[in-house]
Amino acid sequence: MNLDMKLGIFGAGFSGRAIADRFLKEGADVWGTTRDSKKAESLQAAGIKPVLLDSLTLSDALRTALADTTHLVISIAPSRNEDQSGKDNQVDPVLAALGDNRLPDLAPKLQWIGYLSTVGVYGNHDGAWVDEATPSAPLSARSRQRTRAEAQWLDVGNRFGLTVALFRLSGIYGPGRNALVTADQNKGRRLVKQGQVFNRIHVGDIAEALWLAASKKAQGAFNITDDEPAPPQDVVAFAHELMGKTPPPELDFETADLTPMARSFYGENKRVSNARSRSELGLNYAWPNYRVALQRMWEEDSWR
Repeated sequence: MNLDMKLGIFGAGFSGRAIADRFLKEGADVWGTTRDSKKAESLQAAGIKPVLLDSLTLSDALRTALADTTHLVISIAPSRNEDQSGKDNQVDPVLAALGDNRLPDLAPKLQWIGYLSTVGVYGNHDGAWVDEATPSAPLSARSRQRTRAEAQWLDVGNRFGLTVALFRLSGIYGPGRNALVTADQNKGRRLVKQGQVFNRIHVGDIAEALWLAASKKAQGAFNITDDEPAPPQDVVAFAHELMGKTPPPELDFETADLTPMARSFYGENKRVSNARSRSELGLNYAWPNYRVALQRMWEEDSWR
């Protein structure tokens, strides 16, 4: 039991909720932010103390929550507007709201910060393997902003003696958000681009990674990703087969009707190693590849 651990989560959404649940199981006291009053009620019902924020401002409720916080998780994406990324501006919305110089005063008991980032910071490597030693080379605006936010949180840690860990996540899935759901809704598409692979990560493995890292006060960057980068069309086909449905026909990526954002994801092709998370955090992935994960979710009926 960790009754002395007070966890704050900026952005208690899909990943944030799973992280909160994992910490609550260990006896931690958890609060999380949301902008939706109905979601605040849901957080309360789940044992998470809601901090309702209409916008990221330093409200009295947030001040009160921060005062006793020992561990902090940041699960809010920065703006994609790079015009706001001048040398003197805070890209990360949490730091912009709190003021990076005020964090030690606002959270005097703070020991550890976990920042949820993306493997998109590595950019494109034409299918080659990357790890945490690979230099950041982001291609998209969203990934460039993530890279800047990472640097800002590391700077805060260095200046104030706070331990900061970066969690670079691949494509997130879990209950209600996975290939079985899209197959059930007949929305699956088997896009084929020669040589293209993606890594993925189940939200449960994200939660376990954060728990282990917070418990060990781990620092630095960790890729939190499955063992098997795989072609996206294979995942779609496997989900359909599990459900006893005929997979949709293959679509050529080059001629498929895609939004610019969807197409941009296919501009990055890499295989992401999770070796450091295994060796340093001791993370044993419960959903190590898409086949094990979808089979388990189907059998447990945890995919809906």
